[in-house]
Amino acid sequence: MTFKAVHMIARGRVQGVGFRFFVRKRAVPSGAKGWVKNLPDGAVEIFAEGEENHLKDFVDDVQKGPVFGNVDELSVDWVEPTNKYTSFNIVF
Repeated sequence: MTFKAVHMIARGRVQGVGFRFFVRKRAVPSGAKGWVKNLPDGAVEIFAEGEENHLKDFVDDVQKGPVFGNVDELSVDWVEPTNKYTSFNIVF
């Protein structure tokens, strides 16, 4: 098992469509820990840590987005895990 972390920025129709709640709903079953938040420029930022295979599936889910949203661009950077998160939260 390889523990990894991923930092993502989602752009498109990702605010006002339940995107953060969708991300959290997908993160929890995958075992990902971290956070998701809206950015002032209309994008959504996501940081998640967890088992690499589960995170890859999570990234795929984020790329697809929720029913009423649309991810036009998803930047994905694999980074070093911090090991400081115990759950996955929406940051307001």
